[in-house]
Amino acid sequence: MEKRFDVTALGELLIDFTENGISGQGNPMLEANPGGAPCNVLAMLQKLGKKTSFIGKVGNDQFGRMLKETIEQVGIDSGNLIMDDDVHTTLAFVHTMPDGDRDFSFYRNPGADMMLTVADVQKERIEASRVFHFGTLSSTHEGCKAATRYAIQCAKEAGILISFDPNLREPLWNDLEDAKREIAYGLGQADIVKISDNEVVFMTGEEDYEKAAQILKEQYQIPLLFVTLGRDGSRVYYKDIRVEAAGFIQENTIETTGAGDTFTGCVLSKILELGGMENLTEEQLAEMLTFANAGASMITTRRGALKVMPEKEEILNLMNK
Repeated sequence: MEKRFDVTALGELLIDFTENGISGQGNPMLEANPGGAPCNVLAMLQKLGKKTSFIGKVGNDQFGRMLKETIEQVGIDSGNLIMDDDVHTTLAFVHTMPDGDRDFSFYRNPGADMMLTVADVQKERIEASRVFHFGTLSSTHEGCKAATRYAIQCAKEAGILISFDPNLREPLWNDLEDAKREIAYGLGQADIVKISDNEVVFMTGEEDYEKAAQILKEQYQIPLLFVTLGRDGSRVYYKDIRVEAAGFIQENTIETTGAGDTFTGCVLSKILELGGMENLTEEQLAEMLTFANAGASMITTRRGALKVMPEKEEILNLMNK
């Protein structure tokens, strides 16, 4: 089948309400930023010249229409974005800590993204892609979990690369054991995994990131495993190669929303440019990490993510500095 898309992603598309100053009356002012990890990844890929497509559901409401318009503006194909007349768009309220880290409150019981069903997934869209990307928020409830499983099965049958980011959001799970099971399932299906430092500890109980990463790589036979370490940079594990790259520390970091998604978009772009993940060299992996770390670092200086992904030239300039 003709590959119309470089990457198709499935999952949540929502509004992140982020703090943006104090009103004249002393109340916190919130900015409605389009968000959702899978579309953040696609937005970064679009900036890097890739063709992308999204599978998901939003409410047929003010926010849902805004999200549809936003992803179309950044170039993401919205042909499999469904507008739900009965359930509102999911909202997330992001509280930023002094160090730039975040705490989330979700309005999603239910939220439209949870209502995606197997019947909603356009199989031919996945077959027309080079990479399929997903996370675990589309597996918090039975209906969308079945849709996610079906999409993964379509990707497997089409023989395309599968990319996975656990993107653990603890408040969205009724039981963290369910979260663990879904992350384990994703790790077992994926060719490319991007996982954060806190998630490797969550999955293994091992506080040493190096040991934790090795446990996951061996247990789930992950061909290409990226571990992000926040301001400390990132590591990648491939065959018997392990590469580490330092992070880029920004003086003017506002918040870390979208940093992991920007990282993922950058590495997927590099993998596509290399024609896949066969026979990657240590040098290629080091360049991939440095490029992705620089991209992730840049997004921490901006509010939101989806609409403000860095240009390739900006990332290269930061690397050259």
